Amino acid sequence: MADNNKTSSTAQGGLVARLWKWLWLPGTLMLIGAFGAGIVFWGGFNTAMEYTNREEFCISCHEMKENVFVEYRNTIHYQNRTGVRATCPDCHVPKEWGPKIYRKIQASNEVLHKILGSIDTPEKFNAKRAVLAQHEWDRMKRTDSRECRNCHNFTYMDYAEQNSRAATRHQVAFTAGQTCIDCHKGIAHTLPEVEQHIGAPKEAPADPSTPGVINPNEAAMAATSAASAASRP
Repeated sequence: MADNNKTSSTAQGGLVARLWKWLWLPGTLMLIGAFGAGIVFWGGFNTAMEYTNREEFCISCHEMKENVFVEYRNTIHYQNRTGVRATCPDCHVPKEWGPKIYRKIQASNEVLHKILGSIDTPEKFNAKRAVLAQHEWDRMKRTDSRECRNCHNFTYMDYAEQNSRAATRHQVAFTAGQTCIDCHKGIAHTLPEVEQHIGAPKEAPADPSTPGVINPNEAAMAATSAASAASRP
């Protein structure tokens, strides 16, 4: 019995010694070092990503803080009876990893224009408002208003709880294959000064013929035609 215990202890001691020797091999040390560096890199990268996904970061430049953020503070997305808010990244940054990285790469262009001072005064910002808004509307149209649907979804709407106009329009839009941004432009920011020939004339409307600026009348007629066609049996 004593010999068996001695043999077992010797075998265990040999296993530990071999494992210890293997850990100190150059290849093993490099593998462990690479694994540790990967963890540190991933942690740092993810921390940086999350840091730039905060409202505080978005409004850290005066172009955003003194223009669109001021407008946003007067909307239901900023303050409402339930206290549930949709912040800058909730609407402008995808939650899914791939689309989020792609959006961050796109945002590097915004950093460039920050450096160039393209919209560093209210006058410059408003002069480009129509084009900037159109870029974002186009993005949301391409993604089927993905960020809107993180909170709002046709599938889970209780039309009985909506007023009659909203319930009717939502069902028509759903049938016509429309998406949130088709109707809800200006929900969180001031609409560009594009003359739509309704209400009081605007002082300096954007020219719909300018590249990147849609003609709202043509867009409205197209949406109405699509909804009518979809509602026909």
